Amino acid sequence: MGAGKTSVGRRVAKHLGRRFVDTDAVIAAEHAPIPQLFVERGEAAFRAIERDVVQRELATGGVVALGGGAVLDATTRAALAGCTVVLLTVSEQAVAARIGDGRRPLLTDGLESWRRIAAEREPVYAALADVVVDTSRRPMTTIAAELAAQLQEVAP
Repeated sequence: MGAGKTSVGRRVAKHLGRRFVDTDAVIAAEHAPIPQLFVERGEAAFRAIERDVVQRELATGGVVALGGGAVLDATTRAALAGCTVVLLTVSEQAVAARIGDGRRPLLTDGLESWRRIAAEREPVYAALADVVVDTSRRPMTTIAAELAAQLQEVAP
C-alpha cells in the first residue's frame, strides 16, 4: 500500500503502448467503493470479488495494477504464474506521506497497520516478483521510464 502501483503502472503502460487497468478502480466502478465493500460485505466478500476481477483483467493483458492484498489468494497467485510481476516497494518514511488519505480500510491505525501488513505480506510479494523497484525517493515519471525499458528487455 502506498508504493505507487497506479501512478507507476499508468505511466509504464503508456511507455509500452499497452492498456492499463487498476483492479481496485474496476472493483469500485463495478461494485462499490472499497471502504464501503469492507463495511457492508466484509473483507472475505471483497477478496472474492477481487480474485474474479484480477483473473479477468490478467486474461486481457496489458499492465495490471493489483491491490496489495490480491496476492494473498492462491488462485490469484496461480494466475500470475505466466505474467511478469513487478513489485514496487516503498520505505516507511516515504509511505507515511502517501497513506493519510483515509481510503485504505485496512490501515485502521495508520503507519502501524502499514508496518504490520507489509511485514506479513513481504514473503509472498518477494516470492512472486520478477522485478523489484523502490519508489521511495525518485520521481514516478523516472521510475516508470526506467521500468518500462527494463520490461521491454524482460518481456518484449
